[in-house]
Amino acid sequence: MKIQIINGPNLNLLGVREKSIYGDSSFENYFTTLRERYANHDLHYFQSNIEGELIDKLHEIGFEFDGIILNAGAYTHTSIAIADAIAAINTPVVEVHLSNVYKRETFRHKSMLAANCKGVIAGFGMDSYRLALENLTNV
Repeated sequence: MKIQIINGPNLNLLGVREKSIYGDSSFENYFTTLRERYANHDLHYFQSNIEGELIDKLHEIGFEFDGIILNAGAYTHTSIAIADAIAAINTPVVEVHLSNVYKRETFRHKSMLAANCKGVIAGFGMDSYRLALENLTNV
């Protein structure tokens, strides 16, 4: 299966920012582990801090990949445009979050994207990506 992981704003700073919330490992290190563990799948990774680039990536791959794992960061709570991009494509999207957003600020409790996603996984740190990958590859 061909799976794209997309990370949004500030996730390029994983391992450096707010370690008590996001841990001390970079996503690139974790992605290497995922690629080794799921070597029989074609895994891709993309990160951008720019909303339009995230939408462009969804459009680019949304009709040819088998699954998308999306951590849109703060855009989760604000971006109708990303929600519309998810609705417009055929590839199933699983929304992920490292932290349990329901234990955080109230504004993080609402996802603009969730209604257009196959499912949502939150609160398991980096393992949230593995759980999403398990779901997409066991279909």
